[in-house]
Amino acid sequence: MTTAIHQLARIVQAVALAEQPADQVNLVVESISNTMAVDVCSLYLANESSEMMLLASRGLAVGAVRHVKIPPGKGLVGLVAKSRHPVNLADAESHPAYFYIAETEEERFHSFCGVPLVHTGKVIGVLVVQGREIRQFSEEEQGFLVTLAAHLALLLANSPLALGEVADKSSRVSGVGGAAGIGIGHARLCDHGELYAVANAPCGDPSAALRDWHDLLGMVRRELEYEQKLLAGGVSDGVAAIFSAYMLLLSDPAFLGHVEKGILDGNWLPGALRQAIQHFAELFKAMDDPYLQARHEDIHHLGNKLYNAWRGIRPAANSANRSVVLVGAQVSVSEIASVPTGMLEGIICLDGSSMSHTAVLANALGVPAVMGTGPIRNLAEDMLLIVDGNNAQVMLDPGAAVLAEYRKLADDQRYLISRLEALRDLPAHTPDGAQLELYTNTGMLADISPGLANGAQGVGLYRTEIPFMIRNSFPTEEEQVGVYAQVLAAYAGKPVHMRTLDIGGDKTLPYFPVENEENPALGWRGIRFTLDNSQLLMTQVRAMVRASSGLDNLRILLPMVSSTSEIEDFRELLMDAVAQLQSEGHRVNRPALGVMVEVPAAISQIPFWADKIDFLSIGSNDLSQYLLALDRNNPRVAGRYDHVHPAVLLEIHRILQLAAEHRIPVSLCGEMASDPVAVALLMGLGLRTMSMSATKIPRIKWLIRSLPITTAQQLATESLKCMYPADIRLRVEAELLAVGLGDIIKPGSNARRRRT
Repeated sequence: MTTAIHQLARIVQAVALAEQPADQVNLVVESISNTMAVDVCSLYLANESSEMMLLASRGLAVGAVRHVKIPPGKGLVGLVAKSRHPVNLADAESHPAYFYIAETEEERFHSFCGVPLVHTGKVIGVLVVQGREIRQFSEEEQGFLVTLAAHLALLLANSPLALGEVADKSSRVSGVGGAAGIGIGHARLCDHGELYAVANAPCGDPSAALRDWHDLLGMVRRELEYEQKLLAGGVSDGVAAIFSAYMLLLSDPAFLGHVEKGILDGNWLPGALRQAIQHFAELFKAMDDPYLQARHEDIHHLGNKLYNAWRGIRPAANSANRSVVLVGAQVSVSEIASVPTGMLEGIICLDGSSMSHTAVLANALGVPAVMGTGPIRNLAEDMLLIVDGNNAQVMLDPGAAVLAEYRKLADDQRYLISRLEALRDLPAHTPDGAQLELYTNTGMLADISPGLANGAQGVGLYRTEIPFMIRNSFPTEEEQVGVYAQVLAAYAGKPVHMRTLDIGGDKTLPYFPVENEENPALGWRGIRFTLDNSQLLMTQVRAMVRASSGLDNLRILLPMVSSTSEIEDFRELLMDAVAQLQSEGHRVNRPALGVMVEVPAAISQIPFWADKIDFLSIGSNDLSQYLLALDRNNPRVAGRYDHVHPAVLLEIHRILQLAAEHRIPVSLCGEMASDPVAVALLMGLGLRTMSMSATKIPRIKWLIRSLPITTAQQLATESLKCMYPADIRLRVEAELLAVGLGDIIKPGSNARRRRT
């Protein structure tokens, strides 16, 4: 034990690298037995019934492993779990809690030291060492076990062995949900080259490299146009517009100039390209806003496409009549376009998030996708894979029973999708006549089409930051007009809520650096930043108003408002902008003005703002985080975050009451708008307009058309009196199940019953 730290690191690393859950638990007991020189080491993990199941042991009877289950609170193992404290005994049999289990044949062992494995506050298992001698384990030995148990709890928290899944021999990998659904197909590995791995090297002939660069741009533009046509043939024409984001960057002077400067400074073309791609990608990656942060993946995708095109590499052709699951660190749209219509069954990205363009395109195509899995061991070309986008899991080489079950789930999923497609053009009305409006969130031109295709009644939140982020200087008024006009025209006759520039804090511009702030979330951002830089705000407002000429569907939305003076200052600027444009001959009108309620201080000031604004939009993500003082993206506290927390529901209830008293229309955007439990409660609280990602609209519309408003009101009333988010969720989920909405909570749960 003199090298405890090194031994600890060795054990943890060995367990982490084990390829199967069964290998992990066996390594635990074997490594500890050897390191501590004990006669017995056993690992118990809690199952769904809170029993402690003996999953691995070195020293106890082999026949007891995976058969012995200790009832909750029973015996010394139960005492450790119940007390959440080590139990260290020289003679275990003399303790009142001792519970003899004949199958283990442990009567030969006297000394006992058990420590709990705790994850997110819950005991998930117990680690035990035993010896033949009557002696108490030393403090050093006990401390070693306690420390090791803390590490093992993180590794074993989601072990399928604890849930009785030992019969499933297939490998299971978890990730982040990219697109819902079940897909079964054969792996095609997409790993042709990584731009970020390219090193700098001298450029022998900068003039020739510049010519190669422009030739490369032309070739990749032509490839994108061809791939766009391929995708447009299999789905609606608008879906393939996702390529416009790539075309936009390929034509952007700032990006092109960055590469050219790198070449002229003496770097070879791939090195200069890498520098430019990383520069723009890092701008987005540093942001807290998940949507904007995910744009770094899109830029990285395009960089890899350019690099591989320079190397002469093209996506592999698909073999005939072979279902395909594309797997890669970042699966590109080119790879997706290369698979014939109907043959692509799933997408797995080792990196990436649910908001990347790969995930957006997968949703638009109806292809299940799992993102951010990390490296997958034992993955091989042509291996049979199951992509479970509903639960963000991937199964490698599944057994017959697992495969049969997932095929049934896939069949159920197709049945559900056919039902949802039929709802696209139907109104979002409850069975008892309450009318709701469903908007979409967007921020890229390529995201416009999915919203329209899924029946969005408008845009509830259009983020205007991206044109500012991908340039080396502030975009001109004309450039902004060109972008905003496309969005407004696409939703002609429908409201488009454009948020003014939300820059500052975590969202910095390369050409306008902001000094580091100790707490950017409470710093110089949103309306505070733009009012202090009113020349930028004036240009943006003029561009918005000009773009809406003849359409009149623009609604301007102000972020991070916390005081009346901010609204008054913006109103003055808005009136000035409209007057300027009218004097210049533009036929424009003053658009409706609203504020985002995301700072808690805004809530109590709603009565003061009634005659100054036209609408309110609740930004549920930031409001929930500020109210709970929890960052939902911080893994250490994310488990405590829940937007149906009583504090959040009570404040939203107060917002809606104040708005109703002063006749101010209210909408809500953020994750709450696509969470079925939250939506049911929001309906009951009186909210009638919600904005969400385009792919969520059909399911939420199904919920609205199935749940009577009177039922939603009763749920909301009960929930406002409830202390615990978990209890609120259980109550609402039970009601959703009762009205046949189980598939919204857990896909496949209702479809099976309907079809049998």
